[in-house]
Order: sequence, then structure tokens, then C-alpha cells
Amino acid sequence: MKNIAVILASGSGERFGENIPKQFFIFKGKTLLEHSLDAFEKNEYINEIFLVTNPKFRDLAEEILSKNSYKKITKVLNGGKTRVESSYIGTKEAPDNSNVLIHDAVRAFVTQDIINRNIEALNKYQAVGTAIETVDTIIQVDENNCITNIPARSSLKRVQTPQSFRAELIKKAHKMALEENNQNFTDDCGLILQYKLAPIHIVEGDEINLKITQKSDLEIIENLWK
Repeated sequence: MKNIAVILASGSGERFGENIPKQFFIFKGKTLLEHSLDAFEKNEYINEIFLVTNPKFRDLAEEILSKNSYKKITKVLNGGKTRVESSYIGTKEAPDNSNVLIHDAVRAFVTQDIINRNIEALNKYQAVGTAIETVDTIIQVDENNCITNIPARSSLKRVQTPQSFRAELIKKAHKMALEENNQNFTDDCGLILQYKLAPIHIVEGDEINLKITQKSDLEIIENLWK
């Protein structure tokens, strides 16, 4: 079965404090986008890559692609206003009889082990998420910022990407969300969970697979890189 990586690079990156989205920020000689694309390009099990980019910065994205020798990028698509809309735009292009690995471009240091674990799990499961253990106690608060619940840490994990699916399944989930005009999702596993379409198996992520949101996150990556 064909494995297609859908790289979501359509965010505006407003919290990063630059006049360009954070996926175009340069770290160790490459943009974060390039680091992400490199990981999937060199993975032996990935057959194609679909890049979903911010339409305002499509020219910049295409300029970056032209400077590299990527062979697996087969589609460059304009993203939507929300993450779920951009995910829909990317996944709807995949054949039903394929696997899709949906990944945030700003998780620029995804490892080959993580990608491989996702693909291996798809041999058994229709939906796969990536997550790591949480070392902090997580609290739940109300509108007055008062604690209402302290869930057991043993049952909590921190979500990462890729999130991977049989294409037919995630396309069905997106179709259901569109029919309900439901855009209240921050990731694709949430779609599957909302509509109870399939069990979601979790594979182990990695601390270096951090979502770059602020410049201080790059300092963390720098330390992990060492």
C-alpha cells in the first residue's frame, strides 16, 4: 500500500514574532520546512509527499523546493484558514487505498523511528497517533481559573505528529465534519474519536519532535540536538 506524507505548512506563525511564518525560519542552515521535508524524503517507506502551504507564501515555498532535489513531492496545495481545513485539502488528494501520514511542518525534527513506527502500526490499525509521556501533573480548571480535576498522570500523554490513517477512513471523517460544518478540531485523531470511526493506536514519539511555536523552542532543540 502506498504511503503518502501530508505536510501541513499553512500556518501564519503569529506567535513566532516574525513577518514570515515560522516554517520558513532558518535553523542550522535550513528552514524548518526543509528539515521536515528532508525527514520524509529520505524515509524508505514514504512514496509521495503532498505539501500544503500558506497561499500567501506559496512563492517562497516553491522557491525553497526549487533549491532542493526532492523527488517525492508530487503535489503543492494551498492550505485553508484552519488546520482541519488544510488537513482536508491534503488528504482528499490521496487515493482511498493508500496510507496518509499527516505531519506539522513545524515539528521539523521528526525521527525516522517515529515515521517507521507509524507505518508499521498501519499494517494492523486504521488510525495511529504519536505521543510521549507527560512528566508534569496536568490540571483541569474552570472559567474562574480554579482547579476542578487532577487526572492521573499515568493516563495522560502529550500528542505529537505524524497522525496516520488509512486514507479512506480519514477522508470519511473529514466529510462528516464538513457536513456538520464542524471545524472545532485541533488534530485529525480528534475527528476519528468524535465520530467513533476506529480505535486509535498510539506509537512512541520523541522529545526532539517538538512543535516549534516560539523562538525559545529552538533553544530546546539546540540542547537536544547535542
